Amino acid sequence: MLGYVLNSHQQWLCRQLSDRGYLVDRQTAVNDTAEAIQASVREGMARADLIIVTGGLGPTSDDRTRDLIAELLGRPLKSDSEVLARIEGFFGRRKRPVPASTRVQALVPEGATVLQNEHGTAPGLAMEFESGSRSGLLVMLPGPPRELRPMFLNQVLPLIGKRFGAAPDFCCSVLRTVGIGESFLEEKIAGDLAPLIKRGLDVGYCARVGEVDLRFVARAAEAESLVQEAEAVARKHLRTFIYGRDPEELNAVIVRLLTEKGKTLALAESCTGGYIANRITNVSGSSAVFLGGVVSYSNDAKRRFLGVKAETLAKHGAVSEAVAREMAEGVRRETGADFALAVTGIAGPTGGTVEKPVGTVFIALAAANGTEVKQNLNQYDRETFKFLTSQQALDMMRKELVAGTS
Repeated sequence: MLGYVLNSHQQWLCRQLSDRGYLVDRQTAVNDTAEAIQASVREGMARADLIIVTGGLGPTSDDRTRDLIAELLGRPLKSDSEVLARIEGFFGRRKRPVPASTRVQALVPEGATVLQNEHGTAPGLAMEFESGSRSGLLVMLPGPPRELRPMFLNQVLPLIGKRFGAAPDFCCSVLRTVGIGESFLEEKIAGDLAPLIKRGLDVGYCARVGEVDLRFVARAAEAESLVQEAEAVARKHLRTFIYGRDPEELNAVIVRLLTEKGKTLALAESCTGGYIANRITNVSGSSAVFLGGVVSYSNDAKRRFLGVKAETLAKHGAVSEAVAREMAEGVRRETGADFALAVTGIAGPTGGTVEKPVGTVFIALAAANGTEVKQNLNQYDRETFKFLTSQQALDMMRKELVAGTS
């Protein structure tokens, strides 16, 4: 509530629920006071069938959620021996003593179902509630995302399905696009989608730096066929702008395509400082296709490790088409990779000139059939510049792989 921590749970949980046809009606964030927590849960029980509470299940003095909700529901807390054993085992495996304060996490409200925490010590809790003529399910989840997310996917979703059943006649599909703006994307498909929208199709656009997600949702008897027809329209008009389906990321697509084609990749990065290599190696299995990379930030590194000519640097400057070309060809030559990507640019906020303003970047792709270089202008903060440049480089690689050239 002070603004120091981003509430990513609301986005992630809403996405998981909406993708399965369960619509979230309200999100509420409150501070750690008894009045705020109990008032929010009390209001939720009066108007909702499902309440999900995140955070406040840990061992410290500000973790009050479990106690306050148990008090609100009139459920006495009792120590659960199985939960306590799991807590002791968690510390025992790490050869650490069990802090006395963590034992409070073994207190379970009467009648609650314990949701085991495979990545921490605070278990989740689920219990039925009644409020007047309304009854429902209340779920409490730990705050850390690495604990909350697997617990929700593996334990809470089955409970929700059992308690409320499947969402009727619901279908959702999200196509991921790159290299096209949100407005231009809509212009390309709006006309052919109009009849489908009249039949009940819902279309959504989510624009981020370097990407636009295209979401189709239908809640009708013909939901699946509506979404399939919408996808056909999108693929007809957007073609190579579509790189995959959510949740697949562009870096994962590159690794998959390289693997399928039996090809390898090397990188020469200047302005991105290894960012592209980081994204590639975040994908499991990338070691089979990624041979290596060089972060050639200085001119000397470009000469020594990539073979960029001193006269090229002197004549054109480090940020130039000629240098990007020699960087890509140099790292491909040194590693023996089938493909090589190189980037050189001005991330800013200083270093720009009239001829080459901040945001100028050259991206080169070297292959057996030659080297292609593109120039872009990415005028953002340094971090966004790096990400967008990496998107443009990876998309350049994707289009080459999709085209089937080598």
